[in-house]
Amino acid sequence: MLFLIPKSYFSYIVKGVMIPRAATALCLAATLCSAAYAQLKGDKPYDVSTAHPVKAIQDTETAAQRDARMRWWREARFGMFIHWGLYSIPGGVWDGKPVPSVGEWIMNTASIPVADYKALAPQFNPTGFSAHDIVALAKSAGMKYIVITSKHHDGFAMFDSKADSFNIVTGTPFHRDPLRELADEAHKQGIKLGFYYSQDQDWTAPGGAALKTGDHKPPTFHWDKAQDGDFATYLHTKAIPQLREVLNHYDPAVIWFDTPTDDMTPQLASEIVTLLNEHPKLIWNNRLGGGYKGDTETPEQYVPDQGFPGEDWESCMTMNDTWGYKSGDTNFKSTETLLRNLIDISSKGGNYLLNIGPDSHGIVPPAEVERLRQMGRWLDVNGEAIYGTSATLFDTPTSIPDPVKKGEDGKPSRIATWNWRSTTAPDKVYVEVFAWPTGALHLGHLTRKVSAAYLLADPKHTPLTFKQSAEGIEVKLPAKPLDPIATVIVLKTEK
Repeated sequence: MLFLIPKSYFSYIVKGVMIPRAATALCLAATLCSAAYAQLKGDKPYDVSTAHPVKAIQDTETAAQRDARMRWWREARFGMFIHWGLYSIPGGVWDGKPVPSVGEWIMNTASIPVADYKALAPQFNPTGFSAHDIVALAKSAGMKYIVITSKHHDGFAMFDSKADSFNIVTGTPFHRDPLRELADEAHKQGIKLGFYYSQDQDWTAPGGAALKTGDHKPPTFHWDKAQDGDFATYLHTKAIPQLREVLNHYDPAVIWFDTPTDDMTPQLASEIVTLLNEHPKLIWNNRLGGGYKGDTETPEQYVPDQGFPGEDWESCMTMNDTWGYKSGDTNFKSTETLLRNLIDISSKGGNYLLNIGPDSHGIVPPAEVERLRQMGRWLDVNGEAIYGTSATLFDTPTSIPDPVKKGEDGKPSRIATWNWRSTTAPDKVYVEVFAWPTGALHLGHLTRKVSAAYLLADPKHTPLTFKQSAEGIEVKLPAKPLDPIATVIVLKTEK
């Protein structure tokens, strides 16, 4: 994932404090991204263009074709991100010292030489890994798809790659292909599977790109002569062949690119697009580079204040402060935070891609398992208010201006409000209530006529008294909520 964000930096609200864009690059390294509820600006981090050397599917399909291709993804709302690789062995510690920043960036952050990092591969034997258990965990959490790192910036492939021997099958005593096992298990359990692939950065392949960190020098920002080489050669001999393997051998539903640099020119990106076009049902994000927009906006570690109206988008977020496993990072968000993030994102028409980071044995940290299962229990009862829904119909702000702090644009920073959110179905409006009011809940104007109201978690669907007028809706509520995190009110509406 991102450690430094190229070209356009975000502003973050962390524990009620707006962090300026210049400081954002250090956010993960300093473990600042632990806000109770991420509610932030909707900047778009990557430049896009309409002048593409090779037209992508997004350039040629009709609106109806796009709707059909994106339908399952839009209905899913909730997915599992998995960051897993060699970096799980050091787990954030090198030469006996804790290394700042996220776990999967340890090679870059600690300036580990290529030979020393590659020497981790013979130590990697994650016999505790179970594809069945990973997929079952995702399903128990109510997740509808999984995206796992097939190759991160360290260049190590987590699949059986004939294009490059630095991979889990050839280079480790494990000699198993976890992506093959996940693909087979996902098919058995009826869940979609996608792959993250670092197409641009590669710190162990000659010519692979590296983003600027620490005292690494331009123009390449490499720290080891073994990294030097030609980027186009890297792309042609490793990245594109491996992408072809991933697409042809595992048939993923999603490809998740990351951290494009200026090395990824429109012409070079078009060669990847030519390959992607051979898989017309594929969904891929906005981080390829070369001016290609892709299908999905990808806010990272935050929820845009207004979402991305009219666009497909997905907030990817961690449970603690790292993507890849770090033994010392126990700063896990509460189940309440994670669930309310899911509800918030759904209310703005987006998806929530929530990360787990298995350790070097292939075991998911117990704190992550616990939270996912708790989320799943809520979704077992209230999933109707999340899956297949669209953004709220209420024109009610979910944040207020900060009376003191201002952003770089001179406008007031925003402070999230956490009273309620709303999602929409063809004949229902769902209101997810966080702060249970006394007596009645007052909602704003709704363009639909409400015919009935009840609590979703009430198996009897006992009718609630309500009043609807031009000014809004008032729903009388019982004295206590049915769920302390979020109790869902269903407003049945006329089509």
